[in-house]
Amino acid sequence: MSTALRRVSLREQALDVLRQALVSGEIKPGDIYSAAALAERLGVSNSPVREAMLTLVHEGLMEAVPNRGFRVVPLSDADLDEIYRLRLMLEVPAMVQLAERGIADDRERLTALAEDIEKAAADRDVIRFLEADRAFHLELLGLLGNGRLVSIVANLRDQTRLYGLKALAAQNMLGSSAAEHRRLLAAIDAGDAQEVDRLARAHLEHTRREWAGTL
Repeated sequence: MSTALRRVSLREQALDVLRQALVSGEIKPGDIYSAAALAERLGVSNSPVREAMLTLVHEGLMEAVPNRGFRVVPLSDADLDEIYRLRLMLEVPAMVQLAERGIADDRERLTALAEDIEKAAADRDVIRFLEADRAFHLELLGLLGNGRLVSIVANLRDQTRLYGLKALAAQNMLGSSAAEHRRLLAAIDAGDAQEVDRLARAHLEHTRREWAGTL
């Protein structure tokens, strides 16, 4: 976790980094992590990191181990399948709805986010790739004006495990995944609801079946 912390709230910065490290498998299920050790790696004081880890406990993503630290809550294949099906039910119809209403006013900003994903893929930077991917999808959903939808999907994304991304990055294969975002955005912008449905489903299927490898 070498990501630099640059925003105003150290707690929020630490939380962002920890979320992506958890999703990518850099923070591994079964291992116990102390706030002090992680704070030292991030170059900040213990307090914001401990607050961030307590937030993850509250969200059910980590659990406190008395007198020792924090541990990632493990997820089974059945858990990941449930998350995948819920994301299909929520995100695919939302993307179709966006295609029907249009995104002309937000096209430039969303294109820039898609480019961020592609740059991270080209650099084989898994953590930055995940951060950009998260921003892209949540920004898209946010255009519908349903804050609860964004919050629920954000939580589901944080429960996803994408351990296979490390192997894809090592093989310089993140680019094909990154390109899916630009194609999805183009289909939404064109108002092609059928193509949006197909691309959104395929993207989520890759997330579950190809990227969620084992540690």
